[in-house]
Amino acid sequence: MNLWLTRIIPDQRSREARRDGTNAVDLHHRLMALFPDHVTTTAARQDLGVLFRTETAADGHQILLQSSVRPDLTRLPPGYGHGTTKSLAPLLTAMRTGLAVRYRIAANPIRKPGRTTRELYNLSAVVPLRGAAADDWWTRQADTAGLQLTALRSEPLDAARGTRRSDQNRIKHDRVLFEGTARITDPDLLRTRVTAGIGKGKAYGCGLLSLAPHRDDQ
Repeated sequence: MNLWLTRIIPDQRSREARRDGTNAVDLHHRLMALFPDHVTTTAARQDLGVLFRTETAADGHQILLQSSVRPDLTRLPPGYGHGTTKSLAPLLTAMRTGLAVRYRIAANPIRKPGRTTRELYNLSAVVPLRGAAADDWWTRQADTAGLQLTALRSEPLDAARGTRRSDQNRIKHDRVLFEGTARITDPDLLRTRVTAGIGKGKAYGCGLLSLAPHRDDQ
């Protein structure tokens, strides 16, 4: 198994980069355009293992792109920005039971209440979770992904928004950033979940689980 992690630093002088930074749908299409033209199935994102996350780093805004096929950064528009790609194979190989790791994920924690509950409390079909409820959601997700959390910090992020090109429907995925430390309980399961992503909204910047080894004295 191999995965590629690409870090793109957009140039904020680029109008296209600025637009993609505010529209999750446009950014999805921009990143998908970095892959071979022959991948045209409706499940292209899954076939290519594409997940991404936008975040603010020490040197400014960045896009993290994970994929099972190495992207072609020459397909970015002129002046869009610059990027680097590295293999995640060493990290995947190093995963073992008991290994301490640091994690980060921007996820879309939601609950889908049943019809009776929706009618009783006048709820929508999908309810975004916040605060302790969102933390509980992530704790359950991590456990089923082969991680036992040892520390958890969370903060709400701006929602991923945009308009789908296929049907002009607007999308909105509320996001929460979860980060902290954990121990691996099931390496094989964790590799699978890292590859597939976690939660909803994976096409629009949610669900990319980033991991790095962690020493107890860090």
